[in-house]
Amino acid sequence: MSKNYRQGQILKLIRSKPIYTQEELAQELKGFGINATQVTLSRDLRDLRLVKTPEGYQEIAAGETGQQLASLIADFLRDARIAQNLLVLKTDPGHASIIAVALDDENWPEVVGTLAGDDTVLVIATDNTTAADLRERLLRLM
Repeated sequence: MSKNYRQGQILKLIRSKPIYTQEELAQELKGFGINATQVTLSRDLRDLRLVKTPEGYQEIAAGETGQQLASLIADFLRDARIAQNLLVLKTDPGHASIIAVALDDENWPEVVGTLAGDDTVLVIATDNTTAADLRERLLRLM
């Protein structure tokens, strides 16, 4: 089973019905004879630019995130806390992924990477001072 085929089936599934969890996605793929681990699905979701929303996984249009980071931050960011070189962003439920993707798409050199849950984004900065500066930069977008 090729990666392209698996990813094509993922797109087909999320376009045809709401899929809310990776476990649910894995079960649906098994119906197509595709066995995929959680790690593989996480990579596929990122490659396909799919984000978890209250309506299930959805596609982000090309170019949509970078231009809308300020709008997403203004609409969904609820708190931003620093823990050394880490910045923890609290969002409305279901919106952490879209903010993480938008932030990644900005390619800011001070952001080493992001991890997103349902309502929390962990932003890894290069150092403690940079994390504080990054927090201020994000808060200014509000």
